[in-house]
Amino acid sequence: MYRLLSCKILKIATYLQEANRTVYPGCMTPLIFTITTFFSTLAGGLVGIKHRKHIHHLLGFTAGVILGVIAFDILPETFGIIADHNLDPTPVMVALTIGFLVFHISEKYLLIHHAHETEYGKHRHPSVGILSALALSGHSFLDGVGIGLGFQVNPAVGIAVAIAVIGHDFADGLNTVSLMLNNKNSVARSFKFLLLDAFAPVFGVLSTFLFHLSEPQLVLYLGFFAGFLLYIGASDILPQAHEKSSSKITLALTVLGTVFMFIVTRFI
Repeated sequence: MYRLLSCKILKIATYLQEANRTVYPGCMTPLIFTITTFFSTLAGGLVGIKHRKHIHHLLGFTAGVILGVIAFDILPETFGIIADHNLDPTPVMVALTIGFLVFHISEKYLLIHHAHETEYGKHRHPSVGILSALALSGHSFLDGVGIGLGFQVNPAVGIAVAIAVIGHDFADGLNTVSLMLNNKNSVARSFKFLLLDAFAPVFGVLSTFLFHLSEPQLVLYLGFFAGFLLYIGASDILPQAHEKSSSKITLALTVLGTVFMFIVTRFI
C-alpha cells in the first residue's frame, strides 16, 4: 500500500514540475527526503500507540540535531546570502523572532483549554485531541514547506533541513497519537489523524514546486523557519526528552546530535 502511495506522490510531483518551469532542478532528492518524513511520522505514531520506552533518548538526540541545523547550516547560509546581496540582517532577526513567537503562542493557546481541564481531574474531550492533532498536522505541512524552500537555496541546506524535519516528525507522530488517545479517542481514529500528519509534510514540499522565492524572500523565510525550529527544539522536544527523568545518556545524546550536524555540514 505504501509503495502505491509513494508512486502516486511521485506522479503528482512530476505533473507539478511540468506545470511550472520555475521549480528548482533535481526535484527527486527532496521527494526522497519527503517520503522519508512520511515514514518517520508513521513510525513515531506507531511507537506512541504501542509503547514509549526509551523514546526520551531519541528525542534528546533529535533536539541536538535541530540545534545543529540552526547553528551550523541555516543561519550561516542565511547570513551568507545577506552578505552576497548586501541585505539588511535586521528583518531576518525579526522573522526569526516572529517564527518563534507564532508557534509558541499558537501551541500554548490551543492547549490552554486542555490545561484548565486537567485542574478538575481526569476530564477529557475527544475534540481537544482532534484540535491538537490538526495543529500538529499544520506544523508538519510547514515542515515540508521548509524542506522545499531549503532545496531552493541549495541541496546542502535542503538536506540539513530535511534531517531535522525527519527527526521532528517522528516526535510529531508520537505526539499526535498521544494527544488523541489521552483525550479518549479510539485507536482507529488516532491512526487516521496520524496518516493526516504523515502526509502533511509531503504536501508541504509539493506546494513549493508551484513557486520560487527571490533571495530577499528566502532569507526572511529561513529566519522564520529557524525561529520555528528553535521553538520546537528548546520548548517542545527537549522538555519531552526530560519529562519522565533526566539522565546523563539523554544529555550526551543531545550533545552528540549537535556534533553530528556539525560534522554533516562541514565534512559531508
